Amino acid sequence: MKFIAALDQGTTSTRCMIFDRKANTIAGFQIEHQQIYPQPGWVEHNPEEILQNSLMCLHKSVEKAGISYSDIAALGVTNQRETIVMWDKRSGKPYGNAVVWQDTRTSQICDILIHEGHERLVRQKTGLPIATYFSGPKIKWLLDHHPTLWEDVEKDQVAFGNIDSWLIWNLSGGPNGGAHVSDVSNASRTMLMDLKTLQWDEHLCAMLGIPKNILPEIVPSSCHYGDWINGDYSIPICGDLGDQQAALFGQACFDVGEAKNTYGTGCFMLLNTGEKMIPSQHGLLTTVGYQIGDSKPVYCLEGSIAVTGALVQWLRDNLKIIANSAEIEEMASSVNDNGGVYFVPAFSGLFAPYWRSDARGLVIGLTQFANQGHIARAALEATAFQTKEVLDAMEKDSNIPLVELRVDGGMVTNNLLMQFQADILNAPVVRPVVTETTALGAAYAAGLNVGYWESLDDLRGNWREEKRWTPAMPNETREGLFNEWKRAVQRTMGWIQ
Repeated sequence: MKFIAALDQGTTSTRCMIFDRKANTIAGFQIEHQQIYPQPGWVEHNPEEILQNSLMCLHKSVEKAGISYSDIAALGVTNQRETIVMWDKRSGKPYGNAVVWQDTRTSQICDILIHEGHERLVRQKTGLPIATYFSGPKIKWLLDHHPTLWEDVEKDQVAFGNIDSWLIWNLSGGPNGGAHVSDVSNASRTMLMDLKTLQWDEHLCAMLGIPKNILPEIVPSSCHYGDWINGDYSIPICGDLGDQQAALFGQACFDVGEAKNTYGTGCFMLLNTGEKMIPSQHGLLTTVGYQIGDSKPVYCLEGSIAVTGALVQWLRDNLKIIANSAEIEEMASSVNDNGGVYFVPAFSGLFAPYWRSDARGLVIGLTQFANQGHIARAALEATAFQTKEVLDAMEKDSNIPLVELRVDGGMVTNNLLMQFQADILNAPVVRPVVTETTALGAAYAAGLNVGYWESLDDLRGNWREEKRWTPAMPNETREGLFNEWKRAVQRTMGWIQ
């Protein structure tokens, strides 16, 4: 019996998971990596640490499964998007730490681009606003600030990639013929790819001063990129998806109008719009969902929220009011409501639907009555409120009302949060049996390419509901809470001048 392996490289950790044909998890292994904060607003990772952790996870998961590498039919990769690495193609050494998607050091570059009037063209071609979130401005920043990069660019020695490119290049041979590729879902997050042609855009590259020879080849999300040679075994690498698109794929949201929300470090809701690109008028992103082989790409509307699970980690690591993330639910359940406390975690500004890099985090509504329980509850409710704002924008853009929301990611084990999410959305929230749908989506993409699964119908048949929450909040209460939240959000804006 063969299996499919998926490498899921996330913002705070890396994991490998092994699945069978019915999407059952056979084994998995996970390692956290260091979060590096050199200056306020800067967020970095060590790409060599991420690579070593990835290899460790692959080896340990195969060991835990009690199988041989020859039992792996294919490997899929999924990754934190917009986090960039620049490396020397001869030595394989990075030119520095990876610059993470949350990093805001490029705010001045973005402000200049907006001031020069480029925003409309960028939106039109890429479906994205000009923002620190995306890869393009980060590439420009590194080119401007690294002392030897331009010299090496002229010698054609420099490679750029989001984390998927870095991993696939290394796994498929590195300096010895590694595949320098990025799939359409990852390339669509760079601010450099034309959504219609699925190619790097000459004008956008020139606008940011980025040479095309450092960019990876844009490829489908499911095709053969190269092989991971491990001893006597050669495992084909056949799946590549940005983490949120991978979760959409793993949730089997293959039909127009199906939506998922992933609750991880940030929160990301994607709505399948099929082969039609819908330009957002309400602060969302138009992005590529996936492309299987030579078929047409499937597009999505996306709402990106920067800080959700990261807020729980912040309460754990910075304020130390909880010892581990699981304690947040018990602490939040110690009070009946938020006590009038609202927590807007605009640590890196506000993402969808506002796109305000001048905003910063805020706790408001504090009185002497407030305690740790109210803070904890406000932190969880912030995730649900931000999701509600994104959904409202999505329904306005698409004219598609939400029937139910499929959810996944680490926070969906929190029953208090999921019930409040259903209440504030006034729609059912559904958790599948397999909640690690990001890894599953990468596995599906790889398995389709090697014939492990024959069609999307096979994948639909694997999706199974594990738990459902239905709304139970009066309309008046819902509207009151949401209106107070929006008042709190307005007070975060304009803090950075």
